[in-house]
Amino acid sequence: MNVKQVSEHIWSLKAWMIIPVHVWAVVGKDGVTLVDAGVPWMAKNITRLLDGLQAGPLQRILLTHGHADHVGSLKKLLEAKQVPVYAHSREIPYAEGQTPYPKKDKVSAGVPEGTLTALHEEASGALAPIGELKPYFTPGHSPGHVVYYHEGDDVLLAGDLFNSRKGKVLQARFTPDPDEAMRSSAILKELRPAKLEVCHGDTVLQPADQWDALMKPYAGDNN
Repeated sequence: MNVKQVSEHIWSLKAWMIIPVHVWAVVGKDGVTLVDAGVPWMAKNITRLLDGLQAGPLQRILLTHGHADHVGSLKKLLEAKQVPVYAHSREIPYAEGQTPYPKKDKVSAGVPEGTLTALHEEASGALAPIGELKPYFTPGHSPGHVVYYHEGDDVLLAGDLFNSRKGKVLQARFTPDPDEAMRSSAILKELRPAKLEVCHGDTVLQPADQWDALMKPYAGDNN
C-alpha cells in the first residue's frame, strides 16, 4: 500500500484490487476526518496512517457512497474507534441493505443497519459543511453519491463520480445511471479545483480544463 500527501491537509492511502482503491485522511482543527473506508484489507494501514499523522483523534468517517470497495474497512475501524459515519440520506437504505442498488437484484448490506448518520442539510437544501469539507450531492454512480471539496487546499475528493488514468479524467465505470452521473459532473466546472482525487485512478491537475473532452460523447445529445 502507498501513502501520498496530496496537499497541505490531505493524505491518500492506495491499495490494489486489480485497479487502485484510494481513501483519504483530512487533517483539521479538531483532528482527522477519513473519507471512505476502502476494502477490508486496508483497515490496518488506515489505522497506521491515522496514528502516524499525529494530528489528533479520528473525529468522523465520511462516505462518498456505500459500495463494497468504499465501506470494506468500516467494521474493523469502528471496533477500535467509535466515531460517527456519515453518508447522504438517499444512500443509507442502499448501503445498509434495506433496498437493492439500481440494476441489482439483491440487497448488499455492506454496513450494519443503524451505522450511518445522514449528512446535515442547510435550509437551502444544500449539504452543510462538515469538518473542513463541503459535501455536494452528485448522484448517478449511486443514488446518494457525494463528493467532498476542501476549499483551503482546493482539492475535490470525488469518490466514483469519475475515474482517471495518467492524469486524464474518465467517466466512471459500472455506473447504472451514466446520464445522471454526467449531469452531476458539472460540479467539476462549477468548483474548478486545482486537484481532483478519485477512488480508482490517480491525481488530476486542473481537471476542469478537460471539461470539453469529457462532454464530447454527449455533444450529439444537444443537436
